[in-house]
Amino acid sequence: MRGKRALISPPFTIAEYASRRERLMAAIGPDSVAIVPSASYVQRNSDVDFPFRQESNFFYLTGFDEPDCVLILTPGNSQGETTLLLRPRDVRNEQWTGERLGPDRAPQALGVDQALENAAATTRVPRLLDGRAEIHTFLGANKQFESRLFSWIDTLRSKRKQPPARFCQLSETLHELRVVKTELEIEAMQRAADISSEAHIRAMRMCRPGLFEYQLEGEIVRTFFEHGAREPAYPSIVGAGANACVMHYIQNSDQLHDGDLVLIDAGCEFQHYAADITRTFPVNGRFSSRQRDLYQVVLHAQGAAIEAGQPGAKFSDLHDTSFRCLTQGLIDLGILNASFQEAVEKELAKPFTVHGCSHFLGLDVHDVGATKKGTLSRTLCEGMVFTVEPGLYFPPGPTCDGIDDGWKGLGIRIEDDILIEADGNRVLTVACPKEPEAVEATMHGD
Repeated sequence: MRGKRALISPPFTIAEYASRRERLMAAIGPDSVAIVPSASYVQRNSDVDFPFRQESNFFYLTGFDEPDCVLILTPGNSQGETTLLLRPRDVRNEQWTGERLGPDRAPQALGVDQALENAAATTRVPRLLDGRAEIHTFLGANKQFESRLFSWIDTLRSKRKQPPARFCQLSETLHELRVVKTELEIEAMQRAADISSEAHIRAMRMCRPGLFEYQLEGEIVRTFFEHGAREPAYPSIVGAGANACVMHYIQNSDQLHDGDLVLIDAGCEFQHYAADITRTFPVNGRFSSRQRDLYQVVLHAQGAAIEAGQPGAKFSDLHDTSFRCLTQGLIDLGILNASFQEAVEKELAKPFTVHGCSHFLGLDVHDVGATKKGTLSRTLCEGMVFTVEPGLYFPPGPTCDGIDDGWKGLGIRIEDDILIEADGNRVLTVACPKEPEAVEATMHGD
């Protein structure tokens, strides 16, 4: 059953969303139009839908959490620059699925200039497109929306009007705004980080041999809900033993065994903003000597990468720093038999590192921020939020042929969320223990 959702939740305000729309319109220019569709309900099975989650770009510009909407921005339009298409009020449907906002209340509630029922789009929207040089939208992502869009253009052509001649990917403009967070966004992300940190701490304290991975997952999700974060930002990963070597392991069905490590990659979504934390800790509460040695390599690499994440640095600096530290650590442990220079040049550590060190974070857990040249080429600046998450993995199988059997089945990742500030950076997830002594103390209730 679908229930009523709040409109704009504190700390966010109508003015915040209006400011975002104004900045986007200034960026696309007066001869353009921007069109942003919302998400729709997605069927899970039979007559049951998946929980609704708003499309992030639409939410960024409106704060509105209903399905089947379209936002149209027409810079310089004397009749109103912001138009919202949305579902009409419907007493019968609302009895089943919850109250709808409706076009009459939307302008005041959301700060848009005009709101229209979806059924009115056929006649009203083509007028908004007439004479505009460019349409900025998201192509290739929503076939149903694209069908509507091209029908509006066909309507213009049939009336011998002038439709926009050029399509532009709105992501190139809008994502440049989204990658730099406002103070209100940072406030929400800090809250998500705090809730997620508490969830990891509770999982550490609960952990013991004989439990199942899903029991730790249940404690994490319970903590999210307890603090008002009713959705994980992504499916939680709880991988014990060799399951930690599977990057996106979400079965979470195996039992925890004495002597194993367990890797938990979990974060909540608070007011649509994500946290993303990974911690790896011993099931029995004490690292073995071998586990601690490998853990320290990953922890050192993470610390060096966080230190490299300063204003003006390249995003690639984080990955390069982390990879070099991991490489040296593997040499020191005798896992790689090569000089440091040879190991770096030949990327000998790559089979054990698997993934990059970082990704941007925001309304999406793998948030926008890539440039035309790729994410790694971006220069870091104040307001950007990203993860730092080096890892080392030794799965049973051919990847680990030729190395000591004692390393096989170990997987360690440590991940925190980092905010770039004017004079450095801040670890948003600092409340979550990661030093081995602090992890052990937490697990023993200290």
